[in-house]
Amino acid sequence: MTHTLTSPSLRADASEQAHQRRHGRGFWIVTFVIMITMAFAAAPAPLYVLYQQRGGFSAFTITVIFAAYAAGVVASLFLAGHISDRFGRRRVIAPAVLLNVVAALIFLVWPDLPGLLLARFICGLGIGMLTATATAHMTELHSAARPGTGSRRAEVISTAANIGGLGLGPLITGFLAEYVPMPLYTPYVVFAFLLLAGLLLIVTVPETVNTVDETWVYRPQRVVVPRAARGQYAAAAMMAFVGFAMFGFFTSLAPSFVSRQLGITSHMVAGAVAFVVFASSAAFQVLSSRWERSRQFVVGLILLGAGLGLVTVSIAASSLPLLIAGGLVAGSGVGVTFKSAVGTVIAISAPETRGEALAGLFLVGYVGMAVPVVLLGLILQTTALVPAVVMFGAVMLALIVITAVTLARAYGRGRSLPAGSPVSSK
Repeated sequence: MTHTLTSPSLRADASEQAHQRRHGRGFWIVTFVIMITMAFAAAPAPLYVLYQQRGGFSAFTITVIFAAYAAGVVASLFLAGHISDRFGRRRVIAPAVLLNVVAALIFLVWPDLPGLLLARFICGLGIGMLTATATAHMTELHSAARPGTGSRRAEVISTAANIGGLGLGPLITGFLAEYVPMPLYTPYVVFAFLLLAGLLLIVTVPETVNTVDETWVYRPQRVVVPRAARGQYAAAAMMAFVGFAMFGFFTSLAPSFVSRQLGITSHMVAGAVAFVVFASSAAFQVLSSRWERSRQFVVGLILLGAGLGLVTVSIAASSLPLLIAGGLVAGSGVGVTFKSAVGTVIAISAPETRGEALAGLFLVGYVGMAVPVVLLGLILQTTALVPAVVMFGAVMLALIVITAVTLARAYGRGRSLPAGSPVSSK
């Protein structure tokens, strides 16, 4: 009798454990896919010097190539970054990875300026589809695998995978370009195989969007957040803009500065400079994960400002150690501010609109990654390096101050959120 009564309960427990294990494995698969795809997105950074030598490109041309990637991200986020809320996370992530495989093939067969622009744009399209979708997917997989544990762990790992992947890309490419033959081809072959492996794995991940709204009608991106939380969302978006602008500098013009201004021709060094920024960003996200969100905001903006100052001084003084130190400090600032921004958006958005809200955050971030750097490249056409960088630093510092003011207004009205706290969407 006891056996017949307990067997269904045991089977239910076993089924629940299997369900949690599947979602736990899926969580780490999506983490791998985000990391390797983001790594590919940043992989060309150490190669820009080689492309400059091969094609005689100016600094402005390099920023335009970089901007083609950011334009693809922005277009994709605006048009498709939110559709996973309707069609499911997995059905959007798989095509996003496939687009990056296509971009790798274009890099291999068409290494001239039009091909570089096309490859970067297609890569951006894939990244725009991936970022918000995969972040939402990881949050939901984590919730199913570890029910009742909160979203903090998922926030830390997802943002670390995003930014840590961006750091791994230049490091891997710099190593391959320095020590392996055919530096403009070998890195893309390696990443193409890794992306294909991720594509095969992603089809095994459980879907987390299981309800279908039959009244859904396609429209471009629209951010849906509670009216009472719009100030917090604006503050999070401002932090993403400023932080990604620093990333844009280190993945577009910094390698050229290392080569031309400092006379250091090692591709490994160029890749390592970019890696330092992203690695410190990912590491500081983990270190600050248990801080109150208000503390994350304050420390992050202070580090961003200090790092910006060090980077500006390093270029004026032609100092690699100062550039690395500035990258470490600025990267740490970006890490903690971006983690707090993602956490804020997850907390204030309803589950059914979380993909839209995150897509909006990444959209603003990638606009910040492209616009300031392109303007810097344009200024460099007519202005010497040091005055141009000083102007860039002054504008960025002004944006940091504006962000601080926006934060003070949003969180000074009694609506401050502790890390990971939920907010009603009504």
